[in-house]
Amino acid sequence: MAKEELKIGEISKPRFEFRSFGQDFEEAAYLMGRLSVPVPRKVWERESDEIYIVSKTNEINNTKIRDGKMDIKTFVTSIDGLEQWNPLMKGEFPISAKVLKEEVFPAFMVSTPKFEKENYSLDEFMEMVNQNQELQAVRVHKERYGYMVNNTICELADVLINGAHVVSINSESTEIEDIKATLRDLDLEDIENINYLQAIKRIIGWSDKTLAN
Repeated sequence: MAKEELKIGEISKPRFEFRSFGQDFEEAAYLMGRLSVPVPRKVWERESDEIYIVSKTNEINNTKIRDGKMDIKTFVTSIDGLEQWNPLMKGEFPISAKVLKEEVFPAFMVSTPKFEKENYSLDEFMEMVNQNQELQAVRVHKERYGYMVNNTICELADVLINGAHVVSINSESTEIEDIKATLRDLDLEDIENINYLQAIKRIIGWSDKTLAN
């Protein structure tokens, strides 16, 4: 069966992903830029402000809010150290109490608050988050630069996590062997795969692990 040719910004079957966080990926970033095929102008540079909701009791559901929309992805499997995540829930504020009760708070794996209204604004939801000691809202600013190497979607990003600056680098594809080839070409084979959920917890002090460098 022929491999799927990935196109940045288009929906494909679930991808596997390598991502890491640290202070310096200058050499890998240089190689990524040199090896990349041309990519659409719209992904040359992208900037966004997001809110990640992290939970002390959850390691498998990744929740973020951007432009008034909530997106939850859930961990599916790991093969050869590469992670696969699938969409679990997408919603928009104002959001219904039913969705919060049946989908959002169960994804956090914390106790569900009492709901007295049918719908909740983003500010009202954030108030519920702030009142729960098991949850924390984390502000994340991203400046992302897109590439494509070995038919894998690649990215270098300057990231501020509650104001702390880190660098992220990643490669994702439906084909595991293409990611492995990219990691070899970028000299990233010995670098730890760290997803956003893990990186945020390390930075805010909810984990005693360090970043990749």
